[in-house]
Amino acid sequence: MRQITYILLLAICTSSCISNKRLIYLQNLPGNEPIGLDELIPFAEMEYRYVLQPFDIVDIDFASSNEELTKAFEFQGARGMRGGMGMGGGGDIFYFTGYSIDQQGFVELPKLGKIKIAGLTEEEAKEVVQAAINDYFKESVFVKLRLGGIRFTTLGEFGSSGTKVIMKNRATIFDALAMSGESNILAKKNKLFIIRHYDGGTKIHQINLNDRQLLASPYFFIQPNDILYLEPMRIRQVGSADNLSASLGLILSISSSVLVLFALLSGGL
Repeated sequence: MRQITYILLLAICTSSCISNKRLIYLQNLPGNEPIGLDELIPFAEMEYRYVLQPFDIVDIDFASSNEELTKAFEFQGARGMRGGMGMGGGGDIFYFTGYSIDQQGFVELPKLGKIKIAGLTEEEAKEVVQAAINDYFKESVFVKLRLGGIRFTTLGEFGSSGTKVIMKNRATIFDALAMSGESNILAKKNKLFIIRHYDGGTKIHQINLNDRQLLASPYFFIQPNDILYLEPMRIRQVGSADNLSASLGLILSISSSVLVLFALLSGGL
């Protein structure tokens, strides 16, 4: 009976504790070259740059010394609407004033007609639109083309799941974590999946938030339309509790009941 009690107590202790190694961000993990404090960590060289895709919404704005020219390319009231817009939750801030890329990859602009920009970066698309407007007017018209921030979606063990927008041209995975609420203590921080869209398809990447080498990873920076998914630990499957303390309380309660039952059956009480 005493041996059974010791075994059960050991099982309780091991099942109710989560190692700090599974919780702490940016550790020097065994097998990796250590990265010291104050050490400069170069960004990863990335061949991939986000390219515009069908159904993206872009803001295309025009500037010229001739105000009449710019008005010819502006939807009625678009500039005034831009000035009063906020983030609007997870929606694109240019949804009402921007240009939607259709399924074939074209945007339709006043006077210029349809121009294909899907498959191009923002800078390349801007140059294509600039060339089209230069052919139309002899006077100089400056073109600005951009996406409405970086939109991403979080699923799984985040403080807040859903679609969000970071109003920056560049954002890290930790910017996304901070905006979504720091990941739940029950999340598998060593297994964060990034579902990323590429020209012509989608790839799933996996990163480890516990690993300091992440700072030099090509996935340290998120891309527009990324989907981030955090798996729960196994302990999350115990009962229907929504947090760690409730789950551990359930484990301890069941274990105590089992110990009492063994003591009664063995005549120890």
